Amino acid sequence: MHTYLGLAQLLRRTLAGEDLRPLGQMLLQCARTDPQDSAALLDAAILFEFQEQPALAAALRREALALGRHYRLPARHQPARVRVLALMAPGPIMANVPIECLLDNSDIDLELYYVTSQLPATVPAHDVLFVAIGESDANRPLLEAWAEPLRQWPRPVLNDPRRILDVARDRAAQRLQSQPRLLMPPTWRVERGQLEAWAGGTGVELADLGAGPWLVRPVDSHAGRGLQRVATRAALRDVLAQQTSRDYFISPFVDYRNADGRYRKYRVVLIHGTPFASHMAISEHWMIHYLNAGMDNDAAKRAEEAAWMMNFAADFAPRHAAAFAAIQAAFELEYLGIDCAELPDGRLLIFEVDPAMVVHDMDPIERYPYKPAAMQRVFAAFRRLLYEAGNSSPEKAQAAFESRFLPLKTRNTQKKPAV
Repeated sequence: MHTYLGLAQLLRRTLAGEDLRPLGQMLLQCARTDPQDSAALLDAAILFEFQEQPALAAALRREALALGRHYRLPARHQPARVRVLALMAPGPIMANVPIECLLDNSDIDLELYYVTSQLPATVPAHDVLFVAIGESDANRPLLEAWAEPLRQWPRPVLNDPRRILDVARDRAAQRLQSQPRLLMPPTWRVERGQLEAWAGGTGVELADLGAGPWLVRPVDSHAGRGLQRVATRAALRDVLAQQTSRDYFISPFVDYRNADGRYRKYRVVLIHGTPFASHMAISEHWMIHYLNAGMDNDAAKRAEEAAWMMNFAADFAPRHAAAFAAIQAAFELEYLGIDCAELPDGRLLIFEVDPAMVVHDMDPIERYPYKPAAMQRVFAAFRRLLYEAGNSSPEKAQAAFESRFLPLKTRNTQKKPAV
């Protein structure tokens, strides 16, 4: 039986340039030899998603989770200080907080449990529960189903599902309106037919969108997939003619170019309200993602990112302390990612808030020697959050150490959510 390797190990090896195709074939052979080997199937699903074969990855993931929903990653450094149960959505990698990367090489036992909207009879024993499910249309039924039971959970719970629902782009924009030290443009979620009518000048007007340009993207798209900037309603009609999605987000485009004509996007992580630097991307194009910003090939860009990360706690964080405090107060999540930029007037421009943003320390150290120290600050803060939560109760769940599973009989009287 194959031992589960998990996202962190496979991602590290992939980003290091290792050819993992032989491993993928070996995992498939393991599953053929032992049809009950769910760990081999789940690892293979991760690898084929890396190889941009999403249909095959999804099929392997479904097969794995049909066999088992609990996957264990023991602490690298034993004895473990705390055991964390992470509730996971049965979707692609970006459907969940990359908690495996946050806890790689740590002293925390990680129990991954892939949930459905039907509450199970038992869950793996744990000291603290972390909701790793990201916000999306696909995940909304899961978050709604688990919200009420987790209010009465016998262990500490981090990242309340009700709060995660609030990070949807339109809801997040509503929550952050009228904050003096930040700007998140008003965002509308619009059904395709309504957006087509608006583009044609015959539909209901959408308040606060202005005269353009606008950003339009399919709901649940990430990494710029389907994202378009359009200057006129006629251009919007052309964009919609090339898209097939049913629902879209539309918002005013805010030009955030700096004085040198470049765009800078920052990824910040809030851990219990304290901001930490994750990465900074610099580009000549308004649509920035770290992988398309040319950071690998530009030493000057990397030097600027290094200075930003090194001076973050003394410069960027205090300069935007009021904005970060407002974000923390609006969402009340113990762990939250923020993609943002600085406007010329000093405000923080918020692109997105989402706990499921990619955060890791796996960039090549010979090219990014400044990153490990900054990322270890993130990881140490996250571990500290889990330590404190896991040790917050004086009666620290003896059952969690005596038995592998924690019965949920106390909640059998509650009405279970529909599948």
